[in-house]
Amino acid sequence: MSRQPLNNRTLFFYGLADVPVMLAIIPMSLYMNKFYATDVGIDLADLAGILLLARIFDLITDPLVGYLSDHTKTRWGRRKPWILASLPFLMMGIYKIFLPEPGVDIWYVAGWLLVMWLGWTMLMIPYYAWGAELSTDYDERTRVTAWRAAMGSFGMVLSIGIPLLAVLFFDLEGIAGIMRITGIAVLILIPIAVGMTLFMVEDKPHTGVPAIQMFDGLLIMMRNGLFRRLIFAFMLSSLGMAVLMPMNAFYIVSVLEAPEKYLPILMFFTSIISLFAIPMWVKVSERVGKHRAWAIGLMVVLVVSPTYLFLGPGQFLLMVPFALVSAIGIGAFQALPNSMKADVIDIDTARTGENRAAMFFSAWSLATKAAGSIGGSLGLYALSFIGFDAGPGAVNTPEAIMGLKYSYALMPAVIFVLAGLVVWNYPLTKVRQKRIRDAIDRRDARRLAAAEVQARVA
Repeated sequence: MSRQPLNNRTLFFYGLADVPVMLAIIPMSLYMNKFYATDVGIDLADLAGILLLARIFDLITDPLVGYLSDHTKTRWGRRKPWILASLPFLMMGIYKIFLPEPGVDIWYVAGWLLVMWLGWTMLMIPYYAWGAELSTDYDERTRVTAWRAAMGSFGMVLSIGIPLLAVLFFDLEGIAGIMRITGIAVLILIPIAVGMTLFMVEDKPHTGVPAIQMFDGLLIMMRNGLFRRLIFAFMLSSLGMAVLMPMNAFYIVSVLEAPEKYLPILMFFTSIISLFAIPMWVKVSERVGKHRAWAIGLMVVLVVSPTYLFLGPGQFLLMVPFALVSAIGIGAFQALPNSMKADVIDIDTARTGENRAAMFFSAWSLATKAAGSIGGSLGLYALSFIGFDAGPGAVNTPEAIMGLKYSYALMPAVIFVLAGLVVWNYPLTKVRQKRIRDAIDRRDARRLAAAEVQARVA
């Protein structure tokens, strides 16, 4: 790990792998629920159950992959082999979920979602752990995560821009067409982008085997109070986003009565705004701290969300400025929490003498996917509870439409309030992180000196 500034070339190629990742994840957040409910005809409550089932599977795979990645020892490093091995699972799952054959049922969706999420786990846990190991400096880590977030935001722009172009120039047919064309783009870009990251960025060979076993390590990790607080705040933020994002399609089509093709247009511009907001949030974090900048971003989204209560049929254009302001706040969420996660891992390293980044990132990955599934399920269960019908050609009652409006506007806002309260006084500041890092470096220097003395004696 380095405390020297990383060059932009390294940061660019490291972040490049996040482009196809976000290209795939955003359509799943925005379109998948409506696609399988409206176009395929699967019940909303059944879809919610599938999302929760997938997280039970992750309870096993995420910590296991994190533990094995930390213990992998090859001349190519410990992260690269796992990332490479993830590609067949990930690509096959994406193909089956984004381009399903006619007549698929609930078990088809459940099975291929599990395959796809296994691929995500094998890719993302080592990939994020690798990023935490590129630098040990408080602000430099923000640069790493900011570059990755910026590249991921570019992937978001592609995920919206590709179907947008198809809608504008090739008369793409609704959300089913968006899923299909995005799936094809992801399958083309994943091996290219991930391959360039693997080839162009160094992953130092793992020279030691951690002495702490898997379950002992998990217990030590969960005794890390700052990590518990950080992951709780992150889960709440992710939960709010997971409720908000899938409901965009239902809100725009059923409340504003706008065509489905308007959704990629709106998301294209909000993605651009989020992307350009990231450097601003990096600067804000340097002035007020990462935790305060993150909380301010949450406040921006929180203030905007209730405005959607006052919109109705034919008012899509009135929604646009509020959505763009909200996108500025989302930029903070994309850039800062992962940098804070790398900082908190230093506490574990100081206590145990080992770098177990992938174990922490496995817990983070599990929290991310759990929040995504619980949030998505919560939104779907809410729509089912209020009697909203997402089936083909359904006509909903005014009460169901009003329930959708309140769910979309207020459920995420309440969750963001809780997340902001948790993160506001987070105590791991730049000064404290530097003290921890200096202590680790002094211990490493003593160990190296002792090893050199032993080598000379031998």
